[in-house]
Amino acid sequence: MGMVRTGFELRTGIPISTSIMEKLVSELDNALLLNNERFAQAHQVAIDDFRHAASRQPILIGKCYPEDPQEIRALLQRYLDQAEKDDPQTTGEVQGLISPHIDFARGGPIYARVWAKAASALEETELVVILGTDHNGGEGEITLTRQNYETPWGILPTARELVDEIARLAGEARVFSNELHHRGEHSVEAALIWLHYLLGNRRCDILPVLCGSFHSFIDQGESPLQGTSISATVEIIRKAATDRRTLIVAAADLAHIGPAFGDHLPLDLAGRARLAEQDQRLTDILRQGNAEAFFEEIRGEGDQRRICGMPPIYITLSVLSEVKGSLTGYAQCPASDDGTSLVSICGMVYHSQAC
Repeated sequence: MGMVRTGFELRTGIPISTSIMEKLVSELDNALLLNNERFAQAHQVAIDDFRHAASRQPILIGKCYPEDPQEIRALLQRYLDQAEKDDPQTTGEVQGLISPHIDFARGGPIYARVWAKAASALEETELVVILGTDHNGGEGEITLTRQNYETPWGILPTARELVDEIARLAGEARVFSNELHHRGEHSVEAALIWLHYLLGNRRCDILPVLCGSFHSFIDQGESPLQGTSISATVEIIRKAATDRRTLIVAAADLAHIGPAFGDHLPLDLAGRARLAEQDQRLTDILRQGNAEAFFEEIRGEGDQRRICGMPPIYITLSVLSEVKGSLTGYAQCPASDDGTSLVSICGMVYHSQAC
């Protein structure tokens, strides 16, 4: 405590009494903001509670979608009905998707157009891999869980044998160190709502995977496949896809631009047009299905546009091979009340090259 007090006084030039310092430390401790034994015990209790619960509970109910399952059905179906009018079904074996993870109020039409394309494929799909952005994840981290995910229509079972295989290759401690992120991360859940609605009563295993930041790979100019947990995840998913009908989903948004995300200048009409051009170049690359070309495009610009869906998209493209992508929709969604900050999103469907 004495070192903390001295450090504070040297940094600020403001003297602080022992009583105030003791009160501050006590309040931080009570709030579990100190990395001490008390925090470690509380963290372990939270992990145990999560693992022993019947399932991972939905967190977007009442926020992203209504509480009543019937109202959710009606909401999703309205989006899907409009999507089918705008963009009729196409033929071909669907192997992968890029689906947003933004809220449905802003992204509903984009979600619907991509999931409408996948509806027929889900009739035979046995495994769906959901690769979601981990907004709190560390550098190059893959975070797994053996816990099942619950939606308003029941429980989707996690393919625990695949979780075990990835953990064996990448290391148990590595892939489960931040397992609690699954409890509060919304990206996987956003995709699972559409998946479960379209599945209906069909059983289908899922593999929920949270993907941490790629900034270290960008800074070092290295392929993300150099990461142990990433390469292990790609290897096991590829193998699983040869054994059963599998759909790979990247639950991913694109750019985050404007003062709401740390930019100094507000986004004006010219900025919107420039963003649309940059995103078009990116989606043109995504159509090719080339993971390294996608990564190099973002690395070349230093990820200045904050493509938060980069890790799940990259891993999805690394798993898929000989595919071509079809853009199903693109939108710039407001991220501030004054409209000077935006999140861009897209939908992409990947078919085998034979289609």
